[in-house]
Amino acid sequence: MCGIVGYIGSRPVYPLLVEGLKRLEYRGYDSAGVAICDTTARIYKCSGKIRDLEASVSGKDTQGTAGIGHTRWATHGKPNDVNAHPHVSGNGHFILVHNGIIENYSVLKAKLQDRGYTFKSETDTEVLVNLIEYIYLKGKTEAEVAVRLALTKVAGTYGIVVICNDEPGQLIAARRSSPLVIGIGAGEYFIASDTSPLAGQVQSVIYMNDDDVAIIKRNELVLKTLATDEPRIKLHNLNIDTGEFDKGGYDHYMLKEIFEQPVSITNTFRGRLLPDKNEIRLGGLFHVMPRLQEAGRIIIVACGTSWHAGLIGEYLIEDLARIPVEVEYASEFRYRNPVVGPGDVVIAISQSGETADTLAAVRLAREAGALVLGICNVTGSSLSRETDAGVYTHAGFEIGVASTKAFTAQVTVLIMTALLLGYKKGSLTKEQYASFIGELDSIPASIEKILADNEFYLNLAKEFKDFPSFIFLGRGYCFPVALEGALKLKEISYIHAEGYPAAEMKHGPIALMDENMPVVVLALKDKSYDKIISNLQEIKARKARIIAIVNEGDTLVPDIADRVISIPAGSVIFSALLAVIPMQLIAYHISVMRGCDVDQPRNLAKSVTVE
Repeated sequence: MCGIVGYIGSRPVYPLLVEGLKRLEYRGYDSAGVAICDTTARIYKCSGKIRDLEASVSGKDTQGTAGIGHTRWATHGKPNDVNAHPHVSGNGHFILVHNGIIENYSVLKAKLQDRGYTFKSETDTEVLVNLIEYIYLKGKTEAEVAVRLALTKVAGTYGIVVICNDEPGQLIAARRSSPLVIGIGAGEYFIASDTSPLAGQVQSVIYMNDDDVAIIKRNELVLKTLATDEPRIKLHNLNIDTGEFDKGGYDHYMLKEIFEQPVSITNTFRGRLLPDKNEIRLGGLFHVMPRLQEAGRIIIVACGTSWHAGLIGEYLIEDLARIPVEVEYASEFRYRNPVVGPGDVVIAISQSGETADTLAAVRLAREAGALVLGICNVTGSSLSRETDAGVYTHAGFEIGVASTKAFTAQVTVLIMTALLLGYKKGSLTKEQYASFIGELDSIPASIEKILADNEFYLNLAKEFKDFPSFIFLGRGYCFPVALEGALKLKEISYIHAEGYPAAEMKHGPIALMDENMPVVVLALKDKSYDKIISNLQEIKARKARIIAIVNEGDTLVPDIADRVISIPAGSVIFSALLAVIPMQLIAYHISVMRGCDVDQPRNLAKSVTVE
């Protein structure tokens, strides 16, 4: 989950490293550091964010045209100056930055201690850099060989960039299950955990595969594997608008991304949703559509917000296409010995396409013979390369750690997939299909209408910001939205919040309800509406504070609820795309009022590339 950036070329390296780390800071932000090297390496690192690193480096020697940088999300060892990266080997021959987890670090550390090595930090990374040095000195070999041999003894995941002080003018990079991308310029090379630091710098990139090792010099790139010297290089064009990394006048990236959702949803269905022809075209699924139609079962695997989108996908596909669907946490799926085989279709959902547990679930499903599809936001990601087919969301870079536009883009893809499947299987008539297509096309305008009431959500947040807990309730399609609303609030405002199916309220959560418990209830007009009204009455009888999200024109709920949020009416299958917007805005404003770091919440990181 940490962010790595490296550069070797002719330009001053320090500004490039800092700018790259700022773009990667969503991956982790509890400490940061750089190593600047030409003939003599200088290392600067500290706990805190990139701005703290800049302050500590101010006035120091940053001259040089090669170097590496790192922004950390702690796994081994608390965030402090000592545990920050880069790490240096005991005799000073090697400097290393690392994203991932070395699972057998304790065994390796004990062996190195027996051979006289001492350790300053609590990290697994310091073990790895000393292992490389030990092999280098004992074998009297080149740095590249020492790195490759050391990695054969490592269990776990890694994306690393290594500098050898004895071989200046060279970076060595390697990956296993932790992403690395090489950017190729004119007489210069970049390396980073994702493409964001490369935007505006290069036009061509190489996405490193598992067990790749890259030896990078100013005018030379050699890409090998751990096992062979055979080069394998596949170039990809990089087309990223650098404006995506600006806040665009908003106070926070999260607020910008909330307000981008009309555009991001439009971009997701652009060229795919054709209202004038009453068609949906998903080119990424074209060749697998027959097998998808014949699936006896679909399994959706995901984590976090993507799992909530997957739950909505379950409702959609079962409702519209009549195919059984199971939704699994990717982490549980891979460890519980699931029954999966050639008759199954597995859909993996990940914003980054690098989520470690989701990728592991993909590999398990492929080994079992299932057709594996991906829904992902990042071109060239591991998920897009390891699945049989899939659909990009085209939501654009999402920098705020709390997912907003990625969620609605994922739901949009799932809606289109379910509608297309339902129509091809005959579960939807031509008229129903055309009606749903037209309504989906109007969703961005409906979201614009909700966003226009931002001042209302600001005032609502003022009223409820000091409550210590919230409960979110919903039925049917709105149950996963309740889960997502609770997650948004807890992860950025640190208020305890839980989501439940409304019918489950009586099986425990109702014990918590009193005048100090706000309850957010999604009370949209669907087949469970009468039941929701009963739930509201039960909540009101316990004096809890009710915030109800209703369809415009509702006349019953306003007589019961304390506060009412009205959203445009429409088909229930689109309820998630509309109902989630008010909850995102309320969570955002509450977080700001409580003085929380909206874009970089404590203990979190955007791309969870470790288990």
